[in-house]
Amino acid sequence: MAQACRRAIELGLPSIAFTEHLDFTVWHEDDAATSRGLIDRHPAHQLPIDVQGYFAELEECRGRFPELRILSGVETGEPHLFAASIAEHLRHSPVDRVLGSLHSLTLDGRLVGVGRLLYDDRDVTMRRYLTEIVRMIQQSDVFEVLAHVDFPRRYWPGGSEHYVEKDYEEEYRAVFRALAGTGRALEVNTSSPLASVDQVRWFREEGGAAISFGSDAHQPTAVGQRFDLAVDIVEAAGFRPGRDQFDFWRR
Repeated sequence: MAQACRRAIELGLPSIAFTEHLDFTVWHEDDAATSRGLIDRHPAHQLPIDVQGYFAELEECRGRFPELRILSGVETGEPHLFAASIAEHLRHSPVDRVLGSLHSLTLDGRLVGVGRLLYDDRDVTMRRYLTEIVRMIQQSDVFEVLAHVDFPRRYWPGGSEHYVEKDYEEEYRAVFRALAGTGRALEVNTSSPLASVDQVRWFREEGGAAISFGSDAHQPTAVGQRFDLAVDIVEAAGFRPGRDQFDFWRR
């Protein structure tokens, strides 16, 4: 965390959020994952958050870097399937920022990483993925920001340069209408292949009002990666800086 904070300061960023992954391989009986008959997750290498260590290091960084606004956070995977488990976690360990993301889809009673499913049928998988995001938005209100809306592009067979965004415009717009209807923010993720101006404009045209920037930096050197390009894209789509340097960008 300290290295990431130092990198943020070097780049002149006013704030950084540490949104630790909150994924479940064991879940609450009241979760929708249970009622939908899911029995496990593949791959299943996700570990519980070391809450004590996380907050201890966070507070240490806040003391060492007072010039940087440092937010706590989680990235909830498939939050519509794990509402009870997430609620229990946040009840004991509340955070400043909650992201919602979809990394996996259901297959034969299991949650399977979407990258593995693309090789069976990439077109069907991508449409399933975007349809499931709509369901996630409609069925979960725990997250404030929708993360990496086109996560499967990272694993696109043959390389992301072969991905044709326009082929899924209808599905993207359905996601953006649902998200805009809740007033939540869309993340422009700079670890993924960057969103196009068209994609961010679709969000704006469907009523979207807020944009968040996320470098998805699993390593300190990746903090703020390609933010300059992301800013150009978001501005070209009609968004501008918010009320202050800590706000989302707004239409």
